[in-house]
Amino acid sequence: MRGLGPSLTVRCFLPLRLLRRPQRPPGPRLSSGPAAAGALERAMDELLRRSVPAMPAYELREKSPAAAESQCADFVSFYGGLAEVAERAELLGRLAGGFGVDHSQVAEQSAGVLQLHQEPRETAVLLQAEDRLRYALVPRYRGLFHHISKLDGGVRFLVQLRADLLEAQALKLVEGPHVREMNGVLKGMLSEWFSSGFLNLERVTWHSPCEVLQKVSESEAVHPVKNWMDMKRRVGPYRRCCFFSHCTTPGEPLVVLHVALTSEISSNIQGIVKECPPSETEEKNKIAAAIFYSISLTQQGLQGVELGTFLIKRVVKELQKEFPHLETFSSLSPIPGFTKWLLGLLNSQAKEHGRNELFTDSECKEISEITGGPITETLKVFLSSNEWVKSEKLVRALQAPLMRLCAWYLYGEKHRGYALNPVANFHLQNGAVLWRINWMADVSLKGITSSCGLMVNYRYYLEDTATNSIAYLSSKNIKASEQVLSLVTQFQKNSKL
Repeated sequence: MRGLGPSLTVRCFLPLRLLRRPQRPPGPRLSSGPAAAGALERAMDELLRRSVPAMPAYELREKSPAAAESQCADFVSFYGGLAEVAERAELLGRLAGGFGVDHSQVAEQSAGVLQLHQEPRETAVLLQAEDRLRYALVPRYRGLFHHISKLDGGVRFLVQLRADLLEAQALKLVEGPHVREMNGVLKGMLSEWFSSGFLNLERVTWHSPCEVLQKVSESEAVHPVKNWMDMKRRVGPYRRCCFFSHCTTPGEPLVVLHVALTSEISSNIQGIVKECPPSETEEKNKIAAAIFYSISLTQQGLQGVELGTFLIKRVVKELQKEFPHLETFSSLSPIPGFTKWLLGLLNSQAKEHGRNELFTDSECKEISEITGGPITETLKVFLSSNEWVKSEKLVRALQAPLMRLCAWYLYGEKHRGYALNPVANFHLQNGAVLWRINWMADVSLKGITSSCGLMVNYRYYLEDTATNSIAYLSSKNIKASEQVLSLVTQFQKNSKL
Protein backbone atom coordinates (compact mmCIF):
# COMPACT_ATOMS: atom_id res chain seq x y z
CA MET A 1 0.00 0.00 0.00
CA ARG A 2 2.84 2.37 0.83
CA GLY A 3 3.42 5.15 -1.69
CA LEU A 4 -0.08 5.15 -3.13
CA GLY A 5 -1.53 7.64 -0.68
CA PRO A 6 -4.24 7.27 1.95
CA SER A 7 -7.09 7.85 -0.50
CA LEU A 8 -6.09 4.79 -2.51
CA THR A 9 -5.61 2.20 0.20
CA VAL A 10 -9.20 0.99 0.52
CA ARG A 11 -9.77 0.79 -3.23
CA CYS A 12 -6.60 -1.16 -3.87
CA PHE A 13 -8.16 -4.26 -2.30
CA LEU A 14 -10.38 -4.48 -5.41
CA PRO A 15 -8.13 -5.32 -8.40
CA LEU A 16 -9.02 -4.21 -11.89
CA ARG A 17 -10.25 -7.19 -13.87
CA LEU A 18 -11.55 -8.06 -17.29
CA LEU A 19 -15.26 -8.37 -18.01
CA ARG A 20 -16.53 -11.92 -17.80
CA ARG A 21 -19.81 -13.48 -18.75
CA PRO A 22 -21.81 -14.45 -15.65
CA GLN A 23 -21.44 -18.13 -14.85
CA ARG A 24 -24.38 -20.28 -15.94
CA PRO A 25 -25.42 -23.41 -14.12
CA PRO A 26 -24.29 -26.55 -15.92
CA GLY A 27 -26.80 -28.12 -18.26
CA PRO A 28 -27.03 -30.71 -21.02
CA ARG A 29 -24.87 -30.08 -24.06
CA LEU A 30 -25.39 -30.66 -27.76
CA SER A 31 -21.97 -32.29 -27.86
CA SER A 32 -22.83 -34.89 -25.23
CA GLY A 33 -23.76 -37.44 -27.90
CA PRO A 34 -26.60 -38.03 -30.37
CA ALA A 35 -29.08 -39.22 -27.75
CA ALA A 36 -28.46 -36.26 -25.42
CA ALA A 37 -28.49 -33.81 -28.32
CA GLY A 38 -31.81 -35.20 -29.54
CA ALA A 39 -33.29 -34.95 -26.06
CA LEU A 40 -32.15 -31.34 -25.74
CA GLU A 41 -33.61 -30.42 -29.13
CA ARG A 42 -36.95 -31.98 -28.20
CA ALA A 43 -36.87 -30.08 -24.90
CA MET A 44 -36.27 -26.87 -26.85
CA ASP A 45 -39.22 -27.51 -29.15
CA GLU A 46 -41.48 -28.28 -26.21
CA LEU A 47 -40.32 -25.16 -24.38
CA LEU A 48 -41.00 -22.91 -27.36
CA ARG A 49 -44.39 -24.48 -28.00
CA ARG A 50 -45.34 -23.81 -24.39
CA SER A 51 -43.69 -20.40 -23.90
CA VAL A 52 -44.29 -18.47 -27.12
CA PRO A 53 -47.81 -17.04 -27.00
CA ALA A 54 -50.06 -17.64 -29.99
CA MET A 55 -51.25 -14.62 -31.94
CA PRO A 56 -54.94 -14.13 -31.10
CA ALA A 57 -57.37 -13.31 -33.88
CA TYR A 58 -57.40 -9.65 -34.87
CA GLU A 59 -60.81 -9.11 -33.30
CA LEU A 60 -59.59 -10.57 -29.98
CA ARG A 61 -56.16 -8.89 -29.91
CA GLU A 62 -57.05 -6.63 -26.97
CA LYS A 63 -59.26 -9.14 -25.13
CA SER A 64 -57.04 -12.20 -24.93
CA PRO A 65 -55.45 -12.89 -21.53
CA ALA A 66 -51.73 -12.29 -21.20
CA ALA A 67 -49.41 -15.27 -21.23
CA ALA A 68 -48.87 -16.81 -17.82
CA GLU A 69 -45.83 -15.39 -16.07
CA SER A 70 -44.62 -18.90 -15.34
CA GLN A 71 -44.40 -19.69 -19.06
CA CYS A 72 -42.06 -16.74 -19.67
CA ALA A 73 -40.11 -17.58 -16.52
CA ASP A 74 -39.66 -21.14 -17.82
CA PHE A 75 -38.06 -19.79 -20.98
CA VAL A 76 -35.74 -17.51 -18.99
CA SER A 77 -34.76 -20.37 -16.66
CA PHE A 78 -34.19 -22.88 -19.48
CA TYR A 79 -32.15 -20.40 -21.51
CA GLY A 80 -30.07 -19.49 -18.47
CA GLY A 81 -29.16 -23.13 -17.98
CA LEU A 82 -27.70 -23.56 -21.47
CA ALA A 83 -23.95 -23.67 -20.93
CA GLU A 84 -22.62 -23.40 -24.50
CA VAL A 85 -22.82 -20.69 -27.16
CA ALA A 86 -23.91 -23.34 -29.68
CA GLU A 87 -26.82 -24.40 -27.47
CA ARG A 88 -28.10 -20.87 -27.08
CA ALA A 89 -27.66 -20.33 -30.82
CA GLU A 90 -29.70 -23.46 -31.54
CA LEU A 91 -32.58 -22.29 -29.36
CA LEU A 92 -32.53 -18.77 -30.83
CA GLY A 93 -32.44 -20.18 -34.35
CA ARG A 94 -35.49 -22.33 -33.65
CA LEU A 95 -37.29 -19.36 -32.12
CA ALA A 96 -36.54 -17.14 -35.13
CA GLY A 97 -37.37 -19.76 -37.75
CA GLY A 98 -40.50 -21.28 -36.23
CA PHE A 99 -42.23 -18.39 -34.47
CA GLY A 100 -42.00 -15.44 -36.81
CA VAL A 101 -44.60 -13.90 -39.10
CA ASP A 102 -47.44 -16.00 -40.56
CA HIS A 103 -46.72 -15.34 -44.23
CA SER A 104 -50.06 -16.71 -45.42
CA GLN A 105 -51.83 -14.15 -43.23
CA VAL A 106 -49.60 -11.37 -44.57
CA ALA A 107 -50.39 -12.38 -48.15
CA GLU A 108 -54.13 -12.51 -47.42
CA GLN A 109 -54.20 -9.12 -45.69
CA SER A 110 -51.98 -7.54 -48.37
CA ALA A 111 -54.37 -8.70 -51.07
CA GLY A 112 -57.26 -7.17 -49.15
CA VAL A 113 -55.49 -3.80 -48.88
CA LEU A 114 -54.61 -3.80 -52.59
CA GLN A 115 -58.18 -4.61 -53.53
CA LEU A 116 -59.52 -1.75 -51.40
CA HIS A 117 -57.07 0.65 -53.03
CA GLN A 118 -58.46 -0.30 -56.42
CA GLU A 119 -62.10 0.06 -55.36
CA PRO A 120 -63.61 3.27 -53.98
CA ARG A 121 -64.41 2.56 -50.30
CA GLU A 122 -64.79 4.56 -47.11
CA THR A 123 -61.53 5.67 -45.56
CA ALA A 124 -62.33 3.86 -42.32
CA VAL A 125 -62.58 0.53 -44.14
CA LEU A 126 -59.20 1.03 -45.78
CA LEU A 127 -57.55 2.10 -42.51
CA GLN A 128 -58.86 -0.97 -40.73
CA ALA A 129 -57.56 -3.22 -43.52
CA GLU A 130 -54.14 -1.58 -43.18
CA ASP A 131 -54.28 -2.10 -39.42
CA ARG A 132 -55.03 -5.80 -39.99
CA LEU A 133 -51.99 -5.98 -42.25
CA ARG A 134 -49.79 -4.32 -39.61
CA TYR A 135 -51.04 -6.82 -37.04
CA ALA A 136 -50.27 -9.74 -39.38
CA LEU A 137 -46.70 -8.45 -39.76
CA VAL A 138 -45.97 -8.83 -36.04
CA PRO A 139 -43.87 -11.98 -35.41
CA ARG A 140 -44.97 -14.34 -32.64
CA TYR A 141 -41.67 -14.12 -30.76
CA ARG A 142 -42.29 -10.43 -30.22
CA GLY A 143 -45.05 -11.41 -27.81
CA LEU A 144 -42.58 -13.57 -25.87
CA PHE A 145 -40.08 -10.70 -25.63
CA HIS A 146 -42.85 -8.32 -24.57
CA HIS A 147 -43.98 -10.59 -21.73
CA ILE A 148 -40.40 -11.31 -20.60
CA SER A 149 -39.79 -7.55 -20.34
CA LYS A 150 -42.43 -7.41 -17.59
CA LEU A 151 -40.59 -9.92 -15.42
CA ASP A 152 -38.24 -8.74 -12.70
CA GLY A 153 -34.89 -8.41 -14.51
CA GLY A 154 -36.58 -9.24 -17.81
CA VAL A 155 -35.18 -6.32 -19.82
CA ARG A 156 -31.67 -7.08 -18.58
CA PHE A 157 -32.19 -10.69 -19.69
CA LEU A 158 -33.24 -9.57 -23.17
CA VAL A 159 -30.16 -7.35 -23.48
CA GLN A 160 -28.00 -10.38 -22.74
CA LEU A 161 -30.05 -12.55 -25.10
CA ARG A 162 -29.38 -10.10 -27.94
CA ALA A 163 -25.67 -10.09 -27.06
CA ASP A 164 -25.75 -13.88 -27.39
CA LEU A 165 -27.57 -13.60 -30.71
CA LEU A 166 -24.98 -11.15 -32.08
CA GLU A 167 -22.17 -13.43 -30.90
CA ALA A 168 -23.79 -16.46 -32.54
CA GLN A 169 -24.18 -14.54 -35.80
CA ALA A 170 -20.54 -13.42 -35.70
CA LEU A 171 -19.46 -17.04 -35.18
CA LYS A 172 -21.84 -18.16 -37.96
CA LEU A 173 -23.54 -20.58 -35.57
CA VAL A 174 -26.91 -19.25 -36.66
CA GLU A 175 -27.62 -17.41 -39.90
CA GLY A 176 -30.34 -16.51 -42.36
CA PRO A 177 -33.01 -13.88 -42.93
CA HIS A 178 -35.22 -15.08 -40.07
CA VAL A 179 -32.39 -14.58 -37.58
CA ARG A 180 -31.55 -11.13 -38.95
CA GLU A 181 -35.21 -10.21 -38.74
CA MET A 182 -35.47 -11.30 -35.11
CA ASN A 183 -32.35 -9.33 -34.27
CA GLY A 184 -33.91 -6.25 -35.86
CA VAL A 185 -37.18 -6.72 -33.96
CA LEU A 186 -35.38 -7.09 -30.64
CA LYS A 187 -33.15 -4.10 -31.39
CA GLY A 188 -36.25 -2.02 -32.10
CA MET A 189 -37.86 -3.04 -28.82
CA LEU A 190 -34.67 -2.24 -26.88
CA SER A 191 -34.47 1.14 -28.61
CA GLU A 192 -37.91 1.97 -27.23
CA TRP A 193 -37.09 0.75 -23.72
CA PHE A 194 -33.76 2.62 -23.71
CA SER A 195 -34.94 5.87 -25.30
CA SER A 196 -33.56 9.08 -23.83
CA GLY A 197 -36.59 9.66 -21.61
CA PHE A 198 -35.78 6.52 -19.61
CA LEU A 199 -32.07 7.30 -19.20
CA ASN A 200 -30.39 9.04 -16.28
CA LEU A 201 -27.14 10.95 -16.69
CA GLU A 202 -24.69 10.22 -13.86
CA ARG A 203 -21.22 11.62 -13.26
CA VAL A 204 -18.38 9.47 -11.95
CA THR A 205 -15.94 10.95 -9.43
CA TRP A 206 -13.31 9.41 -7.18
CA HIS A 207 -15.96 9.41 -4.45
CA SER A 208 -18.41 7.32 -6.49
CA PRO A 209 -19.12 3.80 -5.17
CA CYS A 210 -16.32 1.31 -5.78
CA GLU A 211 -18.70 -0.86 -7.80
CA VAL A 212 -19.33 2.01 -10.26
CA LEU A 213 -15.62 2.80 -10.60
CA GLN A 214 -14.95 -0.89 -11.18
CA LYS A 215 -17.60 -1.17 -13.90
CA VAL A 216 -16.39 1.99 -15.63
CA SER A 217 -12.79 0.76 -15.62
CA GLU A 218 -13.79 -2.65 -16.94
CA SER A 219 -15.89 -1.22 -19.73
CA GLU A 220 -13.14 1.09 -21.04
CA ALA A 221 -12.57 -0.37 -24.50
CA VAL A 222 -10.67 2.48 -26.20
CA HIS A 223 -7.82 3.26 -23.80
CA PRO A 224 -7.67 0.52 -21.14
CA VAL A 225 -7.35 1.61 -17.53
CA LYS A 226 -3.98 0.50 -16.13
CA ASN A 227 -4.53 0.75 -12.38
CA TRP A 228 -6.42 2.67 -9.73
CA MET A 229 -4.13 5.70 -9.97
CA ASP A 230 -4.94 5.85 -13.68
CA MET A 231 -8.65 5.60 -12.85
CA LYS A 232 -8.32 8.40 -10.29
CA ARG A 233 -6.81 10.68 -12.95
CA ARG A 234 -9.62 9.97 -15.40
CA VAL A 235 -12.29 11.11 -12.94
CA GLY A 236 -10.26 13.90 -11.34
CA PRO A 237 -9.58 17.58 -12.12
CA TYR A 238 -9.82 18.65 -15.77
CA ARG A 239 -11.63 15.40 -16.53
CA ARG A 240 -15.28 14.42 -16.70
CA CYS A 241 -16.60 10.88 -16.80
CA CYS A 242 -20.33 10.43 -17.31
CA PHE A 243 -22.61 7.54 -18.09
CA PHE A 244 -26.20 6.75 -18.86
CA SER A 245 -28.09 4.36 -16.60
CA HIS A 246 -31.64 3.11 -17.08
CA CYS A 247 -34.29 4.45 -14.72
CA THR A 248 -34.94 0.90 -13.49
CA THR A 249 -31.25 0.23 -12.70
CA PRO A 250 -29.64 3.43 -11.37
CA GLY A 251 -25.90 3.26 -10.94
CA GLU A 252 -25.55 0.61 -13.66
CA PRO A 253 -23.52 2.11 -16.57
CA LEU A 254 -24.86 1.44 -20.05
CA VAL A 255 -22.57 3.71 -22.06
CA VAL A 256 -19.64 5.71 -20.67
CA LEU A 257 -18.12 8.94 -22.00
CA HIS A 258 -14.71 10.28 -20.94
CA VAL A 259 -13.98 13.99 -21.47
CA ALA A 260 -10.77 15.99 -21.07
CA LEU A 261 -11.03 19.72 -20.35
CA THR A 262 -8.07 21.35 -22.09
CA SER A 263 -6.70 24.67 -23.32
CA GLU A 264 -6.89 23.58 -26.98
CA ILE A 265 -8.01 20.68 -29.15
CA SER A 266 -5.73 17.80 -28.23
CA SER A 267 -3.63 16.21 -30.97
CA ASN A 268 -2.48 13.10 -29.08
CA ILE A 269 -3.80 10.79 -26.40
CA GLN A 270 -0.50 10.74 -24.51
CA GLY A 271 -1.26 14.24 -23.24
CA ILE A 272 -4.61 13.08 -21.83
CA VAL A 273 -3.94 9.58 -20.50
CA LYS A 274 -0.56 10.26 -18.92
CA GLU A 275 1.48 9.03 -16.01
CA CYS A 276 2.02 12.27 -14.05
CA PRO A 277 -0.46 12.94 -11.22
CA PRO A 278 -3.21 15.53 -11.87
CA SER A 279 -3.26 18.94 -10.24
CA GLU A 280 -5.65 19.14 -7.34
CA THR A 281 -7.75 22.14 -8.44
CA GLU A 282 -9.24 23.33 -11.71
CA GLU A 283 -8.71 26.83 -13.03
CA LYS A 284 -11.68 27.65 -15.25
CA ASN A 285 -9.76 30.22 -17.28
CA LYS A 286 -7.47 27.41 -18.50
CA ILE A 287 -10.39 25.42 -19.92
CA ALA A 288 -11.14 26.32 -23.55
CA ALA A 289 -12.02 22.95 -25.11
CA ALA A 290 -13.86 19.75 -24.21
CA ILE A 291 -12.33 16.65 -25.80
CA PHE A 292 -14.38 13.45 -26.01
CA TYR A 293 -11.58 10.89 -25.97
CA SER A 294 -13.43 7.67 -25.21
CA ILE A 295 -16.96 6.36 -25.44
CA SER A 296 -17.65 2.74 -24.56
CA LEU A 297 -20.76 0.59 -24.54
CA THR A 298 -20.91 -1.69 -21.52
CA GLN A 299 -23.69 -3.96 -22.80
CA GLN A 300 -23.02 -5.62 -26.17
CA GLY A 301 -26.72 -6.39 -26.50
CA LEU A 302 -27.34 -2.66 -26.94
CA GLN A 303 -25.23 -2.39 -30.10
CA GLY A 304 -27.01 -0.19 -32.61
CA VAL A 305 -29.27 1.35 -29.97
CA GLU A 306 -28.73 5.11 -30.13
CA LEU A 307 -27.13 5.74 -26.74
CA GLY A 308 -23.78 7.35 -27.58
CA THR A 309 -25.32 10.19 -29.57
CA PHE A 310 -27.73 11.08 -26.79
CA LEU A 311 -24.94 10.88 -24.20
CA ILE A 312 -22.68 13.32 -26.06
CA LYS A 313 -25.56 15.80 -26.45
CA ARG A 314 -26.46 15.59 -22.77
CA VAL A 315 -22.87 15.97 -21.61
CA VAL A 316 -22.39 19.01 -23.87
CA LYS A 317 -25.39 20.66 -22.23
CA GLU A 318 -24.04 19.89 -18.74
CA LEU A 319 -20.61 21.29 -19.64
CA GLN A 320 -22.18 24.46 -21.01
CA LYS A 321 -23.99 24.94 -17.71
CA GLU A 322 -20.77 24.41 -15.75
CA PHE A 323 -18.57 26.45 -18.12
CA PRO A 324 -20.72 29.07 -19.92
CA HIS A 325 -17.68 30.32 -21.85
CA LEU A 326 -16.93 26.87 -23.34
CA GLU A 327 -17.53 26.79 -27.11
CA THR A 328 -15.04 24.25 -28.49
CA PHE A 329 -16.09 20.61 -28.55
CA SER A 330 -14.20 17.86 -30.31
CA SER A 331 -13.41 14.19 -30.17
CA LEU A 332 -9.95 12.63 -30.20
CA SER A 333 -10.81 9.36 -31.85
CA PRO A 334 -9.02 6.14 -32.78
CA ILE A 335 -9.08 4.89 -36.36
CA PRO A 336 -9.71 1.14 -35.98
CA GLY A 337 -9.24 -0.79 -39.18
CA PHE A 338 -6.82 1.60 -40.88
CA THR A 339 -3.78 -0.69 -40.59
CA LYS A 340 -5.83 -3.68 -41.77
CA TRP A 341 -7.10 -1.69 -44.76
CA LEU A 342 -3.58 -0.52 -45.62
CA LEU A 343 -2.13 -4.03 -45.35
CA GLY A 344 -4.90 -5.21 -47.67
CA LEU A 345 -3.79 -2.66 -50.27
CA LEU A 346 -0.15 -3.71 -49.90
CA ASN A 347 -1.13 -7.39 -50.25
CA SER A 348 -3.09 -6.74 -53.43
CA GLN A 349 -0.16 -4.82 -54.92
CA ALA A 350 2.31 -7.53 -53.94
CA LYS A 351 0.22 -10.07 -55.87
CA GLU A 352 0.58 -7.88 -58.95
CA HIS A 353 4.37 -8.26 -58.95
CA GLY A 354 5.32 -5.31 -56.79
CA ARG A 355 3.13 -2.75 -58.53
CA ASN A 356 3.25 0.54 -56.59
CA GLU A 357 0.29 2.90 -56.65
CA LEU A 358 0.44 4.26 -53.10
CA PHE A 359 3.77 6.08 -52.89
CA THR A 360 5.66 8.58 -55.02
CA ASP A 361 8.95 7.56 -56.61
CA SER A 362 10.94 9.62 -54.12
CA GLU A 363 9.03 8.08 -51.20
CA CYS A 364 9.67 4.58 -52.54
CA LYS A 365 13.37 5.29 -52.83
CA GLU A 366 13.66 6.78 -49.33
CA ILE A 367 11.65 4.02 -47.61
CA SER A 368 13.46 1.24 -49.48
CA GLU A 369 16.82 2.66 -48.43
CA ILE A 370 15.71 2.67 -44.80
CA THR A 371 14.11 -0.79 -44.78
CA GLY A 372 16.66 -2.41 -47.07
CA GLY A 373 14.19 -4.11 -49.38
CA PRO A 374 11.28 -3.70 -51.82
CA ILE A 375 8.82 -1.22 -50.34
CA THR A 376 5.68 -3.35 -50.60
CA GLU A 377 7.09 -6.47 -48.98
CA THR A 378 9.09 -4.72 -46.27
CA LEU A 379 6.24 -2.41 -45.28
CA LYS A 380 3.91 -5.40 -44.92
CA VAL A 381 6.34 -6.85 -42.40
CA PHE A 382 7.01 -3.59 -40.56
CA LEU A 383 3.38 -2.45 -40.32
CA SER A 384 2.31 -5.86 -39.04
CA SER A 385 4.22 -5.11 -35.83
CA ASN A 386 5.01 -2.05 -33.77
CA GLU A 387 8.78 -2.25 -34.33
CA TRP A 388 8.84 0.37 -37.10
CA VAL A 389 8.13 3.24 -34.69
CA LYS A 390 11.57 2.65 -33.12
CA SER A 391 13.19 4.00 -36.30
CA GLU A 392 13.00 7.80 -36.35
CA LYS A 393 13.98 7.84 -40.03
CA LEU A 394 11.20 5.44 -41.00
CA VAL A 395 8.64 7.36 -38.91
CA ARG A 396 9.57 10.58 -40.72
CA ALA A 397 9.54 8.90 -44.13
CA LEU A 398 6.09 7.37 -43.60
CA GLN A 399 4.40 10.48 -42.21
CA ALA A 400 3.39 12.11 -45.50
CA PRO A 401 2.16 8.97 -47.32
CA LEU A 402 0.32 7.51 -44.32
CA MET A 403 -1.35 10.84 -43.52
CA ARG A 404 -2.83 11.12 -47.02
CA LEU A 405 -3.73 7.42 -47.11
CA CYS A 406 -5.52 7.82 -43.78
CA ALA A 407 -7.37 10.89 -45.06
CA TRP A 408 -8.62 8.89 -48.02
CA TYR A 409 -9.57 5.94 -45.81
CA LEU A 410 -11.74 8.20 -43.63
CA TYR A 411 -13.12 10.42 -46.40
CA GLY A 412 -13.18 8.29 -49.53
CA GLU A 413 -13.65 4.66 -48.48
CA LYS A 414 -17.38 3.97 -48.24
CA HIS A 415 -19.86 1.27 -47.27
CA ARG A 416 -23.21 1.77 -48.98
CA GLY A 417 -22.28 5.41 -49.51
CA TYR A 418 -21.36 6.13 -45.89
CA ALA A 419 -17.96 6.20 -44.21
CA LEU A 420 -16.46 2.72 -44.00
CA ASN A 421 -14.80 3.41 -40.66
CA PRO A 422 -17.40 2.85 -37.90
CA VAL A 423 -16.06 5.59 -35.61
CA ALA A 424 -16.10 8.10 -38.46
CA ASN A 425 -19.62 7.06 -39.39
CA PHE A 426 -20.78 7.56 -35.78
CA HIS A 427 -19.44 11.10 -35.44
CA LEU A 428 -20.45 12.15 -38.96
CA GLN A 429 -24.00 10.95 -38.29
CA ASN A 430 -23.94 13.20 -35.22
CA GLY A 431 -23.08 16.17 -37.44
CA ALA A 432 -19.40 16.52 -36.56
CA VAL A 433 -16.73 17.73 -38.99
CA LEU A 434 -13.80 15.53 -40.05
CA TRP A 435 -11.41 18.16 -38.74
CA ARG A 436 -7.81 17.05 -38.21
CA ILE A 437 -5.71 13.92 -38.65
CA ASN A 438 -2.90 13.61 -36.12
CA TRP A 439 0.42 11.84 -36.65
CA MET A 440 1.85 9.67 -33.85
CA ALA A 441 -1.15 10.53 -31.72
CA ASP A 442 -1.41 7.11 -30.05
CA VAL A 443 1.94 5.35 -29.61
CA SER A 444 0.52 2.54 -27.49
CA LEU A 445 0.76 -1.00 -28.83
CA LYS A 446 -2.96 -0.94 -29.67
CA GLY A 447 -2.70 2.44 -31.37
CA ILE A 448 0.26 1.44 -33.53
CA THR A 449 -1.10 -1.95 -34.56
CA SER A 450 -4.65 -0.82 -35.35
CA SER A 451 -4.08 2.62 -36.89
CA CYS A 452 -0.32 3.18 -37.34
CA GLY A 453 -0.42 5.60 -34.40
CA LEU A 454 -2.84 7.97 -36.14
CA MET A 455 -5.87 9.57 -34.48
CA VAL A 456 -8.46 12.03 -35.71
CA ASN A 457 -10.44 14.94 -34.31
CA TYR A 458 -14.12 15.12 -35.19
CA ARG A 459 -15.10 18.67 -34.28
CA TYR A 460 -18.61 19.58 -33.15
CA TYR A 461 -19.67 23.05 -34.27
CA LEU A 462 -22.89 23.09 -32.28
CA GLU A 463 -24.68 25.54 -34.54
CA ASP A 464 -24.00 23.32 -37.59
CA THR A 465 -24.40 19.78 -36.27
CA ALA A 466 -28.05 19.41 -37.29
CA THR A 467 -27.37 20.64 -40.83
CA ASN A 468 -24.26 18.48 -41.20
CA SER A 469 -26.08 15.41 -39.90
CA ILE A 470 -28.93 15.82 -42.37
CA ALA A 471 -26.49 16.35 -45.25
CA TYR A 472 -24.57 13.19 -44.34
CA LEU A 473 -27.57 10.96 -43.73
CA SER A 474 -29.61 12.13 -46.71
CA SER A 475 -26.96 13.02 -49.31
CA LYS A 476 -23.96 11.16 -47.87
CA ASN A 477 -21.90 14.37 -47.91
CA ILE A 478 -18.94 14.42 -45.52
CA LYS A 479 -18.07 17.80 -44.04
CA ALA A 480 -14.29 18.03 -43.77
CA SER A 481 -11.68 20.68 -42.92
CA GLU A 482 -9.11 22.18 -45.30
CA GLN A 483 -6.39 19.97 -43.80
CA VAL A 484 -8.30 16.79 -44.54
CA LEU A 485 -9.39 17.88 -48.00
CA SER A 486 -5.80 18.88 -48.84
CA LEU A 487 -4.60 15.42 -47.82
CA VAL A 488 -7.35 13.81 -49.91
CA THR A 489 -6.25 15.88 -52.91
CA GLN A 490 -2.65 14.76 -52.36
CA PHE A 491 -3.83 11.15 -52.27
CA GLN A 492 -5.75 11.55 -55.52
CA LYS A 493 -2.71 13.18 -57.13
CA ASN A 494 -0.06 10.72 -55.94
CA SER A 495 -1.99 7.45 -55.81
CA LYS A 496 -3.49 5.54 -58.70
CA LEU A 497 -6.16 3.45 -56.96
